[in-house]
Amino acid sequence: MTQLTGRPILGAPGELGAGPVVPALLVGVRTALLGLFVIAVPVLGLWVVTPYADGGASGALRLVAALWLLGHGAPVLRGAAEAPLSVTPLLLGLLAVGQLSRAAGRVAARGAGRLRRSGAPAVWAGYCAVACGVVAQCAGAGEFRARVLLDLAVVALVAGAAVAVGARGRGVVPTVTGLLERALARLPRWARPTDGAVVVRVAALAAGAGLLAAGGVVVAGAAVLAAVSTSGAPEVFTGGPAAVAGALLVTLVLLPNAVLWGAAYALGPGFAAGEGTVVSPVRTVLGPVPEFPLFALLPEPGAGGWRLVVCALPALAGVVPGLLLGRAAAAGGGRAARRTGRAGPWPVPATAAAALAAALLVGAVAAGFGGLSGGALAAGRMAWLGPVPWWTGLAAAAWVAVVAAPAALLARFRFLRAADGRARRASLASLAPTGALALAARRGALLLRARAYGVVSSLSGGGSDGADDAGPAR
Repeated sequence: MTQLTGRPILGAPGELGAGPVVPALLVGVRTALLGLFVIAVPVLGLWVVTPYADGGASGALRLVAALWLLGHGAPVLRGAAEAPLSVTPLLLGLLAVGQLSRAAGRVAARGAGRLRRSGAPAVWAGYCAVACGVVAQCAGAGEFRARVLLDLAVVALVAGAAVAVGARGRGVVPTVTGLLERALARLPRWARPTDGAVVVRVAALAAGAGLLAAGGVVVAGAAVLAAVSTSGAPEVFTGGPAAVAGALLVTLVLLPNAVLWGAAYALGPGFAAGEGTVVSPVRTVLGPVPEFPLFALLPEPGAGGWRLVVCALPALAGVVPGLLLGRAAAAGGGRAARRTGRAGPWPVPATAAAALAAALLVGAVAAGFGGLSGGALAAGRMAWLGPVPWWTGLAAAAWVAVVAAPAALLARFRFLRAADGRARRASLASLAPTGALALAARRGALLLRARAYGVVSSLSGGGSDGADDAGPAR
């Protein structure tokens, strides 16, 4: 941080000399203020450059508070009609959770004794103190109004989860691995993948990354098609530079939501763009939608069947997990098993069980993120947007299972066959020196035998010729 008189402002725990709790409390305050600063700079900058802006500085600050609350998943009310607004800008949420987790991790890493025990609750309390001020700023009458108790509860819950994750360091990964180990241990021995929890987790991460890439491809393709179409740009882009910059900023913070919606579209179930609507590769039913850049990417009803091609993207996302699982099945587990060599290859049922476990994990995560990416944009038709969580989770699990399980079995067979071939070549290579020596010795013995026979034959042949010559002389 910036230094004054040689001392940092709101430095790390233990640098303020005020006991074990106060520094951690200030770390939570600093983290919340940093998140507000990230939102306030572009919002206030747009308010300054916008001519004849509606409302004053208080309205801009209220918008900052509303966006900060929405980033934590806390709903707000909009307008005099108090229309619900609950679509979470996931980019802001990821930034807030990531900053808070890192701050709590630093407090836990640098603290000891009493500070280590009380540091995480103090960080959470400091963060929630700022949240109380934000909710108070957004509680009165105005364009955006907070739902005080609900918003405070949501922010406190999200902050508590982020602080708990950060205070444990990398504790979430071992926790997930432990849960997978206990779940796999319940399987029969003939269907149990040895040391398979880590491999299943990595395969699930690879499948999730593939699905996100599929969603990104869908969004990028829709953007290209919208750019080359003759329908024209959205009305918001026909305004001044400030309006265009504001629309682009809102699009940026909602881009992770759009990628998740694209992934749901590629999976098949699609998503809703209002009550009674559906946007999927096989069926699109739309009504009037707001003038917004992301809504301009929606396909027109009755689009051609070429959109079914995007359904192949989730299939490609299941290939890499299948290869990872097949390699682990041939090696008998993860890296630890390959280093120690204590386990043989997984049986075929165990390989299929590992693929199904990865598919279920991907489905659970897809359902959760699908629910987080949606919400209400207004009352009436816009009361729900986004994927249906359980449909998205089922489709993700089904795609990964259908593709990853056969790919894992095929990769297992190929890796085992390659390993057998290497073992045979190594065995022949180890026997090659002995065989060459034996062959050389045999050739040498034959050569010596032939030479000895030739010498004996020549000697015996010379004696008989002399006797024949002497016979007639007598």
